[in-house]
Amino acid sequence: MRSFCYPLLLVVIALLLLPLSTLARPFVLVLTPDDLSDAGAQSSDSAADGGDASDWDEFGDSDTKPDDELDPGSWRPILDPDSGSEPATEDEAVYYSGVAKVIAAASSGGPRVMEEAASEIEAAATAGNPHAQSALGFLYEMGMTKERNKAKAFMHHYFAADGGNTQSKMALAYTYSRQDMHDKAVVLYAELAQIAVNSFLISKDSPVMEPVRLHNGAEENKDALRKSRGEEDEDFQILEYQAQKGNAAAMYKIGIFYYFGLRGLRRDRAKALSWFLKAVEKGEPKSMELLGEMYARGAGVERNYTKALEWLTLASQRLVSAYNGMGYLYVKGYGVEKKNYSKAKEYFEKAANHEEAGGHYNLGVMYLKGVGVKRDVKIACNYFIMAAKEGQPKAFYQLAKMFHTGVGLKKDPRMATALYKLVAERGPWSSLSRWALESYLKGDVGKAFLLYSRMAELGYEVAQSNAAWILDKYGERSMCIGESGFCTDAERLLCVHSLWWQASEQGNEHAALLIGDAYYYGRGTERDYDRAAKAYMHAKSQSNAQGMFNLGYMHEHGQGLPFDLHLAKRYYDEALQHDSHAKLPVTLALMSLWVRKNYANSFLVDMIDSLPEVYPKVEAWVQNVIMEEGNATILTLFSCLLTVLYLRERQRRHAAAAAAAAPDAAQPLLPNERIPAGPH
Repeated sequence: MRSFCYPLLLVVIALLLLPLSTLARPFVLVLTPDDLSDAGAQSSDSAADGGDASDWDEFGDSDTKPDDELDPGSWRPILDPDSGSEPATEDEAVYYSGVAKVIAAASSGGPRVMEEAASEIEAAATAGNPHAQSALGFLYEMGMTKERNKAKAFMHHYFAADGGNTQSKMALAYTYSRQDMHDKAVVLYAELAQIAVNSFLISKDSPVMEPVRLHNGAEENKDALRKSRGEEDEDFQILEYQAQKGNAAAMYKIGIFYYFGLRGLRRDRAKALSWFLKAVEKGEPKSMELLGEMYARGAGVERNYTKALEWLTLASQRLVSAYNGMGYLYVKGYGVEKKNYSKAKEYFEKAANHEEAGGHYNLGVMYLKGVGVKRDVKIACNYFIMAAKEGQPKAFYQLAKMFHTGVGLKKDPRMATALYKLVAERGPWSSLSRWALESYLKGDVGKAFLLYSRMAELGYEVAQSNAAWILDKYGERSMCIGESGFCTDAERLLCVHSLWWQASEQGNEHAALLIGDAYYYGRGTERDYDRAAKAYMHAKSQSNAQGMFNLGYMHEHGQGLPFDLHLAKRYYDEALQHDSHAKLPVTLALMSLWVRKNYANSFLVDMIDSLPEVYPKVEAWVQNVIMEEGNATILTLFSCLLTVLYLRERQRRHAAAAAAAAPDAAQPLLPNERIPAGPH
């Protein structure tokens, strides 16, 4: 088999679609020669296994479709009343009334309001509304006023997806991928990724609206939350002050924040346009490029391709990425006399020669489709890989299509699913994260939990961990609603366990540790050392020191893993190598290993083994007896009394010691007293 794309034995592309937290494992694509198809029959003008070239998307369309059309049935009309959307039918009105009550119940209404909401949603679903079917599937998935039932949740999402609800398609695709049914998941994710790609900029990829992680380990992620407070953020206010003083770079940044709705700001294209126009007066090239984008799409302004080309041409004098927008207009024949593929290729090459990812991507599309050049899948694949290395999301999409269809790359539904999912998660439904974050920052923890739970169902790892963390941290304040009334402790633990487990499957090492602890101690589930070991192994695979230490402990005690002191020591040593803060626990663990090895079956080993049982009892006694409010006050006063008595006793002893030493010391002479003369 003759390989192509890169004549390398190994090509590693770090997929930079989302700037993931260190808590989540980055997705890495590894291409080997076995992944590469034979290019022989595919470099001609006709497509091979992938069908005709017309089956492939070209450069997309510059039409800007409203979010309601891209994400029908979304909760946007309730969460953002200014969107202006109105129900089209009576059953849709009942559906939105139910959704509004669900959100109200999560904020403060409680179980009674949630029951009313569920009744309305069920009525709309019975009438055949697909979006109500989607919401009903969510209620069954979470066990809200319904028995937690994944089978019924799947059924309702299936009918909703069949009726065109994109969020149910996300939920179904995620369910299929978790069950390794990649042949079904890939079809849904391909459709969703196409929607997401069509919303990207024509000249370059749009900034990622990343779901903010509320926590860093067990603690609140205060720094990330501070930067998401919109106009109330001190950094934003400083930036706005700089912009008002004439700083062009600050003007551009504020325009970007409003254009995409970043940093906790609501999307406002009128404000974005105002700031971009102020910035271009100062000669700021990135603002010129964005103005070209806005005029090409008709986003916030009346569409005008001629003006789009003018702004992009001005921007290209100082910004190479603008060449991509110019090339796009020549490919489409917008704002110019006619299509000119040679001119387009020239502009794309200018961008690519400056290592601009969009230029590599656009040249890849030209060679893939044979637009203005002879079709050559080998060259196209080369360009897509170069663009993917720079984090170009549309390049990930094309590589996913290659894995999906077998054109250019060997068919691999699993890899195609993973790549499509990363692109699809940038679709318009990701706006749920912004509303969830806004709710959390305003102190509406219940509403935040509800929205993050909805996103968790769609497969967003950050949302899964955020929802689980809220339940863990806030407990009853999270307004968790169960099958009948507020969640019982058992229902809350089950929900937390499910969310952490899903997050751990997607590479969240903190979640993997929590799942391991849940199985090890039997929290919210039956104790299962084997599953605990599996979860800790998952955390260890992400270089987590705590996971390594736990595996060492389980080997030392033969719990869920074979009794093996040598492997235990290896894991303890690895934990210390990866985290210097583990020195104290590792030292104690190694001492325990030494005692166990040299004094097996002795009382010392029995004493060490009894510590896990003794510690909780001591901790409970301290908590219930010493830390009880009245007892704590008495103990504090008693401690103060002991301190005073100790200081008085020490003072008395010092005085006594000084008195005892007095006879041996020289006595001072009295007045007029003479020293007697000595013998002669």
